[in-house]
Amino acid sequence: MSARVRVLLVEDDLRVARVNRDLLERDPDVHVVGSAATCAQGDALAQALSPDLILLDVHLPDGSGLGLLRHWRTQGRTTDIALITAADDEFSVRTALAHGAFDYLIKPFTGARLAELVARHRARHTPAAAPAPRLDQASLDRLLGISASTAEALPRGIDPHTLERVYLALEVTGRPTSAEEIGDRVALSRVTAWRYLEHLVRVGRAQLDHQYGLAGRPAKLYRASGDTATETDLS
Repeated sequence: MSARVRVLLVEDDLRVARVNRDLLERDPDVHVVGSAATCAQGDALAQALSPDLILLDVHLPDGSGLGLLRHWRTQGRTTDIALITAADDEFSVRTALAHGAFDYLIKPFTGARLAELVARHRARHTPAAAPAPRLDQASLDRLLGISASTAEALPRGIDPHTLERVYLALEVTGRPTSAEEIGDRVALSRVTAWRYLEHLVRVGRAQLDHQYGLAGRPAKLYRASGDTATETDLS
């Protein structure tokens, strides 16, 4: 028997929300517990209903779904969240993934692709029949879809999955950023974030800038290589 999935829709187009509800509830074990048309409604329903899965649009009347996603992660909400949106620009996709979205569907999409999204959610939360053994790094890499050649190319202590999260956070920021800020974004200590950022600099995926103050040692700031965006561009 499939696991029961309680879904919250955050979509301002009522017609689209109705179509998505019908597609989802073709599966008798999926139940849409609520539908919100704004960020404020979505936040309130997420707190009140505690859904298993949230399907979130980007363009909402009172703000951006990406901002709502960031707010939820900052508040410690670990619910599976997937974006379903017409926003097909790379910045939106990378921002969503950097803040923990587990999937991203660009409108229009097929019913089969939506069903696949739900199946992936179930797979992430279906308990094993027996206690799972502890994983070594090679087993974990296989679960994360990381090839052996990629993993072996990294120095000791650098995890490929964490490295990509750090890089995405740095790229999304779009400006010279401290290790402390990147650590806060991806839930790492400042020292750990610094170690990953230094590796990105060594392999040419990031650049190191120094900010000189009135006294003391210069601050180290990092930016993604080739990043020319400004804070104004990303606001």
